[in-house]
Amino acid sequence: MNETVEMWMRRIVGFVDAVSDWIGGWILAFLALPLLYVVCHEVISRYVFNAPTNWAFELTFMTYGAFFMLGAGYTLLKGGHVRTDIFYNNWSFRTRGTIDTVLYIVAFFPGMIFFFIVGWEEMLHAYNTAERSDMTPWGPSIVPFKATIPASAALLLFQGVSELCKSFYAMVENKPLLEDAELIGSEV
Repeated sequence: MNETVEMWMRRIVGFVDAVSDWIGGWILAFLALPLLYVVCHEVISRYVFNAPTNWAFELTFMTYGAFFMLGAGYTLLKGGHVRTDIFYNNWSFRTRGTIDTVLYIVAFFPGMIFFFIVGWEEMLHAYNTAERSDMTPWGPSIVPFKATIPASAALLLFQGVSELCKSFYAMVENKPLLEDAELIGSEV
């Protein structure tokens, strides 16, 4: 592979992986704090003072949902999504890279683009109709919760670019793009 192409791939992968690591490692970690507060508040209110709130369930539901959705790109970086490792780990870097490259192009990117478009439309519909939750009497706006759908898809697409670069390099060179010391996430 051309040294200039390899250098640019390394830069792209390094930047994307660093951003995904920062979002997953710091931003989402701080999202866990309000979740912890709300759950503790509800437990104390309900079991110590016998005065449950009408908002804690929904806020917990939405905060955890956002945490789960927005962490998908970080999970992709760390190689935490489901994979059939029984075969995959025994293959050469070239075979893994070839299969991953094809699947990213044929399935991942079209699926994430569809996910983004549908999520964006759902968020806009919720915004335009001032949609509110009907799970509890509190009835908060559902727009921020639905905004996590296209945001999650965008983060997955962003990390997918890095994973595609890693896979393509492994397919061509039969070795990982980044050495173990450089890896933030998965090998390929």
